Amino acid sequence: MAEIVHDFFPLMRVYKDGRIERLMGEGFVPPESDPETGVQIKDIEIDPEINLSARLYLPKNVDTVQKIPLFVYFHGGGFVIESASSPSYHKHLSTVAAEAKVVIVSVNYRLAPEYPLPIAYEDTWLGLKWVASHANGDGHEPWLKDHADFNRVYFGGDSAGGNIAHHIAIRVGLEKLDGVKLEGIFLACPFFWGKDPIDGEGENLVAKDFVEKLWLFANPNSSGLDDPLINPEKDPKLSSLGCDKVVVYVAGKDPLRFRGFYYKEVLEKSGWPGTVEVVEVKDEEHVFHLFATEAENAMGMMKKLVSFLNQS
Repeated sequence: MAEIVHDFFPLMRVYKDGRIERLMGEGFVPPESDPETGVQIKDIEIDPEINLSARLYLPKNVDTVQKIPLFVYFHGGGFVIESASSPSYHKHLSTVAAEAKVVIVSVNYRLAPEYPLPIAYEDTWLGLKWVASHANGDGHEPWLKDHADFNRVYFGGDSAGGNIAHHIAIRVGLEKLDGVKLEGIFLACPFFWGKDPIDGEGENLVAKDFVEKLWLFANPNSSGLDDPLINPEKDPKLSSLGCDKVVVYVAGKDPLRFRGFYYKEVLEKSGWPGTVEVVEVKDEEHVFHLFATEAENAMGMMKKLVSFLNQS
């Protein structure tokens, strides 16, 4: 049996012979309309040369007169597993599109280690620029041209996707996108950490070791856990976050939860002028809402997200 050189159970393993074994997140759901919700779904190639694509969701009973909010989503998976076509994201976003009545673009960025960070950030920015091209009529995707309200744009993501949503929102604040108004971001169990432990974190050395090894595996040129890409406190651009509303969900049994609370603290201290709310769900694990979608806590989070996407 081949020797394991990197073991990130339950996510993936890498063997000495170079073989990569992804232990989860490999499922694929074809882009077919959801019979339960009536949501239409399709995949779009954004840049075939780098295999960059997105999955789009359009709720039923929409027209071209009353445009609806646009929700750009970034999936999780520690930057190394999952995709926009994974069963858990397909189901989750079908429900969001139906309940919130929003157009959704779920960006299918490339994964580490084959494509190490910062490639995922660059892919998602390219995906967002493709989305934004429809704000002034240049784009050719009718679901965006005909139905998306580019004055009501939101980002969302879970785990690593929450990290990406945060950084793409900062880039929007710095570089702007013509015709696009980013209203807010919704982060579920976002993947943040730091070199020095914060309150409650020092008790879990196993989690720190796992996060640090995974981060350096996905981003081998990183300076470590105080890299601004994983530690928002160290980011001099933090106050440039390009929206004025943030909601962060943390799970009571998730080692990342302390960083969710700390994110609120450092964001408020940075001079950023918006409002940030942290919602803690007791007795739940990391990204609980993806694995028990009908459970009370997951439905409560869905209700909060639906409200967030329809507040303006």
